[in-house]
Amino acid sequence: MTVPFKIDLNNKVCVVTGGGGVLCSSFARALAECGAKVAVLDLRVENAQKVADEINSMGGHAIGVEANVLKKESLENAREVVNNKLGTCDVLLNGAGGNHPKGTTSKEYLYEEDMDNKDLISFFDLDPDGVQFVFNLNFIGTLLPTQVFSKDMIGKKGATIINISSMNAFTPLTKIPAYSGAKAAVSNFTQWLAVHMSKVNIRVNAIAPGFFLTDQNRSLLTNPDGSHTERAGKILSQTPMGRFGDPSELTGTLLWLVDEGASGFVNGTIIPVDGGFSAYSGV
Repeated sequence: MTVPFKIDLNNKVCVVTGGGGVLCSSFARALAECGAKVAVLDLRVENAQKVADEINSMGGHAIGVEANVLKKESLENAREVVNNKLGTCDVLLNGAGGNHPKGTTSKEYLYEEDMDNKDLISFFDLDPDGVQFVFNLNFIGTLLPTQVFSKDMIGKKGATIINISSMNAFTPLTKIPAYSGAKAAVSNFTQWLAVHMSKVNIRVNAIAPGFFLTDQNRSLLTNPDGSHTERAGKILSQTPMGRFGDPSELTGTLLWLVDEGASGFVNGTIIPVDGGFSAYSGV
């Protein structure tokens, strides 16, 4: 990929959690293209290493590191690897997250006639363990990496934390109450943390992507033949730009937030990148 504009990240160490995924691998490549040394963290180390290998093949500097964002010991081990191989963290991008079927209802609305339908998951059938998994992955999976890596960022020039929120944080989508609530928690935490860290020179902001085709949602938004599902059609009808975003279209916002010269007074914000979805009332 080619970034829309370049900032100087030479001698900066960037840690990207969830770095093996579609969106966060794009973030990792963009940071490396601007000169950063990038630690690609992922639960599946083979996915992390694949992204790191791609970056290195293009002349960048990256390592793949195994890390479970729900286990502090795993993150401490990852931090030790990063510190030894690249140096201490300057930029932390908390990108790990996701949803789970057990935190999702089958239908958008509750109908009385569906109450006895055992083939459907209604609000009353939501599995507390599934809901808890989604909350932990998104919120605790943001809190723990921040606790571990931000210790090395205190007092550094240009230190910044960027969390990945979602459109769901502004307006909850039907069927996915756990994910919507978890991302709202990430946005709230971003604001809290920005205030808390403001005296130690660490800025904290979040990006709230709209709808992008990823491995996680592809089966929900496209049919096997590549056509859009009914849900995808509804999303696009509420997106004024009439299309899904491309991962590369998040890059400009990322680099702007990372660059202290461009956004040094931007702190505690959640930036929508959504093709106008959050601005549209539906009429």
